[in-house]
Amino acid sequence: MAQDDGRIYWYDPDPRAIIPLDRFHIPRSLQRTIRRQQFNIRIDSAFTAVLQACAASAPGREETWISPDIIQAYTRLHRLGFAHSVEAWQGNELVGGLYGVAIGGFFAGESMFSRVRDSSKVALAFLVAHLNERQFCLLDTQFMTEHLRRFGAIEIPAADYKMRLGRAMLTPATFR
Repeated sequence: MAQDDGRIYWYDPDPRAIIPLDRFHIPRSLQRTIRRQQFNIRIDSAFTAVLQACAASAPGREETWISPDIIQAYTRLHRLGFAHSVEAWQGNELVGGLYGVAIGGFFAGESMFSRVRDSSKVALAFLVAHLNERQFCLLDTQFMTEHLRRFGAIEIPAADYKMRLGRAMLTPATFR
């Protein structure tokens, strides 16, 4: 996480928030949105644009932890095949999405953005389905929010998280 002084820090929260992939909950209203198919979901077609959209200021959030150095680092991770984006499109317009890092059966969700109602939520639902299909076993969201709690996110002690992380990273899964 980048600070105002330009330094980048590693955060290891205790407790840690995760979304158990086998207990992901899609609220009814979002199920209806998904059925309407108003978004075209793509993977890794606009990684840099997703990163920049996540870094942009938004109502209620004028500052961001996603500094130019962070953007450069994640762009390199993307080129190396570790960082990925899930994007929600309407026509030719990128309207929502998320990005994160995948190693083995572990996916660390880093940030998400939404320009159209429910677009990032649909991207998250797609991500979870994709991770399940690819035999992933850990979706790390780092911090708990009410938004994530609605989808089934839970908090676990750091020691439990680290055991799950070790197993997940050794799981033979690929994102693409």
